[in-house]
Amino acid sequence: MTDQLIETPAIAGAPRRRTRDHAERVPLWHTGLAAGSVWLAAAAYAGLVPDADDFAYTREFAFGLAGIGGLILLAALAGPVAGLRLKALRHWGPWLLILPLGLIAWEAVTAKLELLPRPFFVPPQALLEVYLDDWPKLGLSVVASLKLLAWGYAIGAAVGITLGVSIGWWRIAGYWAHPVLRFIGPLPATAWLPVAFFLFPSSWSASVFLLALATGFPVTILTWSGISSVNKDYYDIARTLGASQRFLVLKVAIPAALPHVFVGLFMGLGTSFAVLVVAEMLGVKAGLGWYLQWAQGWAAYANMYAALLVMALMCSSLVTLLFRLRDRTLAWQKELVRW
Repeated sequence: MTDQLIETPAIAGAPRRRTRDHAERVPLWHTGLAAGSVWLAAAAYAGLVPDADDFAYTREFAFGLAGIGGLILLAALAGPVAGLRLKALRHWGPWLLILPLGLIAWEAVTAKLELLPRPFFVPPQALLEVYLDDWPKLGLSVVASLKLLAWGYAIGAAVGITLGVSIGWWRIAGYWAHPVLRFIGPLPATAWLPVAFFLFPSSWSASVFLLALATGFPVTILTWSGISSVNKDYYDIARTLGASQRFLVLKVAIPAALPHVFVGLFMGLGTSFAVLVVAEMLGVKAGLGWYLQWAQGWAAYANMYAALLVMALMCSSLVTLLFRLRDRTLAWQKELVRW
């Protein structure tokens, strides 16, 4: 393939559009050199410019920035020699330029110039201090949150799929369950906090119930919708071939409704994150929500920001895993819904 630009013909008077992405026409070593240089500049600013106060781990923070800059430069210069295309470096090149600039600005207004009031605003090395010194407590909080979320989400998803299939397939189930769903379902799961903590023997089991409730409603509605929207011809063809009732449900209805089911699972996962934080703040004695409340009570804002960053990464990773599962399960609809 030549390096000349390929232009698509104009359609209905529309201007010609270049089909090759601009980032692909920029030499990789240009991108890597620019990004690596900015990271090294951020490291020099953090390490050489004196802090306005005595902040721990400033030197380690500068070394970390320098290490990232060195790796980017090495990848950009040695990658083409080794025959590596490094698509990720080319794609994320603009972000690799913006992030160190943001870190420089953050460092300037907090650690160097103290333009923002303390302790509400902390420098980036304060977050590094939390991760290096308080990682046992923060790590246990992450494990506790994942455990609680796994139980609540799994129970809610299982009940939601079972109930949605039942309502969509059997009219008698829809007759009795539909009014209850319309009455209870729209209520926020957090509104059931007093009832849950009264009925369940422990705050952990009450939190699991709230998470399951938040997950189950959207999964039930979307599964029901998927079962109801299956083409009736599929059932007629399967019956002609001698399919039983069990086969129609398990091999025809549920597979055809899976796109709707995954939409419900995505919605349930999103709502369960909000309920997770609230439940951990009010009841349980471990978890990221509990850690946030503890940090706020002691005015440890660095710990609070560090926990928020960990929570964002955890939630984003879980949603990404669910999308990967969807693409693997629904191979014919791969990347139809993007994250």
